[in-house]
Amino acid sequence: MHLVPLSALADNYIWLLHDDAGHALVVDPGDDAPVEQALAARKLQLKAILLTHHHHDHVGGALTLHRRHGVPVYAPEDARIEAATVRVRDGERINLSQPQASFEVIAVQGHTLSHVAYHGEGLLLAGDTLFSLGCGRLFEGTPVQMLASLDRLAALPADTLLCCGHEYTAANGRFAREVEPDNANLSTRLREVDTLRARQHPTLPVSMASELATNPFLRTDVPAVIDWCLRQPGHPADRTARFAAIRAAKDAFRA
Repeated sequence: MHLVPLSALADNYIWLLHDDAGHALVVDPGDDAPVEQALAARKLQLKAILLTHHHHDHVGGALTLHRRHGVPVYAPEDARIEAATVRVRDGERINLSQPQASFEVIAVQGHTLSHVAYHGEGLLLAGDTLFSLGCGRLFEGTPVQMLASLDRLAALPADTLLCCGHEYTAANGRFAREVEPDNANLSTRLREVDTLRARQHPTLPVSMASELATNPFLRTDVPAVIDWCLRQPGHPADRTARFAAIRAAKDAFRA
């Protein structure tokens, strides 16, 4: 299976997966044009679409692609996703024959209440729940829900490659450095990010092992992160309060 991040809109990634026989699937096509261009350039046939949540920058091109190619559209239970042809639920498995691939559906409430992620083929297709060095804003869910979702993703195999919905890594990294300025793994990752972006290359995918070593939203139980949280207003001590404090600080962060 070949993995291709397609740049779309302002800073989105549409994830294209295809096999050597020319069969492809796409994840979160917020725009149909980059998908059509990639299919034509690589001589691929679109066979399936996977959607993680209802936001327009992730589903905006799905209905057009569905109608043009006649392919199934897998999406969570949410009436706001009109392109869906197959509704998926937590714990279910999507088994595709062309391209041959299998994905577990993981419910990840927080960014939205119906958000799902897809795990399979060594990949985590996380939408806007988990970003490299960050996580999604809580537009519909609560800190309790988002922390539980991130805990589920953090438990996946360390060699799983994170494929998220936006190129936010550099900005996330500037905030992460405020929380853990002495994190050597984070410093290494930020140098890598700077090099990649200078060359206009994606900073993704990235291993979950790297995220566990660098992403403050996955490190609420690490002593350095706990110390940072205890210096914040209210001195949040329990892990949910710590997560909420990190999220609130990120929401207000400007750098």
